[in-house]
Amino acid sequence: MRSVVAVVLATLLGIAPMGIQAAKNCGDVGTWTSTCSASNTGTGVDVSASQNQPGNNPGNSGNGGTRGPNNGTAPSAPTPAPTTCTTIICDRVNYSVVGPPDVTLADLVSFVPAKPTLMGEPAGIGVVGMPTNIVASASEQRIPGRLLDWDVVVRFVPAGFRFDYGDGATRSASTGGTRWATLGQADFTPTATSHTYAARGTYPVTVTVLYSASVDFGSGTWRPVDGFVEASTGGYSIRVVEVRTALVDKTCLENPTGPGC
Repeated sequence: MRSVVAVVLATLLGIAPMGIQAAKNCGDVGTWTSTCSASNTGTGVDVSASQNQPGNNPGNSGNGGTRGPNNGTAPSAPTPAPTTCTTIICDRVNYSVVGPPDVTLADLVSFVPAKPTLMGEPAGIGVVGMPTNIVASASEQRIPGRLLDWDVVVRFVPAGFRFDYGDGATRSASTGGTRWATLGQADFTPTATSHTYAARGTYPVTVTVLYSASVDFGSGTWRPVDGFVEASTGGYSIRVVEVRTALVDKTCLENPTGPGC
């Protein structure tokens, strides 16, 4: 009841109710600013205020007894819980992963596969209207060297053959051809690479091998290169003759000047 009277009286006299403010501050974490006290003499209510520091609050006492649980001692501000700060320092390092470069046919200019070999059946001779067997040969090659600042091995594998028979005719084949004896065929019979000439004459024959290329950068893995590397062989000439049948009384050995000799 005395507290209520004190507040009413303070309001009438124009005095700020410091006790209420102090009670509010009591729950705050921070610096205490002031406290209030009230006493009752029996004939009136005496209200006063004083400036105190934390821990020096003398309490609120009067004839009616002691007010508040502090018993004159202001509660100390709570100590903040300790904060553990862990600083982790990481060194950030930029790594560059260098892999084998991409290779084009232009990069392989210093790697030259061997030229194919070329022959014909019968050897250097053809007959008008009859197949002449043309046979080319090429094999896989592996060439070590230096490419784009890497030690490499370049592999060439025959992938196709292109024949030029010298009379304007050409043919592409997956192989270089096979001899008649190996095929078990009779002479002057067609093969996959044979050609039949329509007229007498001497014809220059060439063959071009199309090599597929791949590169090993030392890992044992072959990296293919787009396109083909070409290697050609020429200079092989075929003399094409006519064959006629005639009845003679003597062979050409017996009569070299006879008909057809």
